[in-house]
Amino acid sequence: MIIRIVKMEFTTETAPLFLEVFHASAEQIRSFPGNQGLQLLRETGDSPIFFTYSYWENEEALEAYRHSSLFESTWAKTKILFGGKPQAWSTQAIWTNLQD
Repeated sequence: MIIRIVKMEFTTETAPLFLEVFHASAEQIRSFPGNQGLQLLRETGDSPIFFTYSYWENEEALEAYRHSSLFESTWAKTKILFGGKPQAWSTQAIWTNLQD
């Protein structure tokens, strides 16, 4: 499994607009072939910094999404809202101990 982590910084004004874009596309991303989950996190304190964690079956599934029209349209709407440069990492879990 590949876990794609994307850190995005917005401004106070554009953060609510990003949330609209995310909520409009989240179910489509979640339904994309090879996607196994999607999370949106926000830095505490009503921060304009967000993180997405998307879980992919393998690197091929992630790359298929990254080259899809869904990604292109969602990213086009998102990147115009940035207040800072986004960062992204493709990771694999080494150890997990989550409580239910």
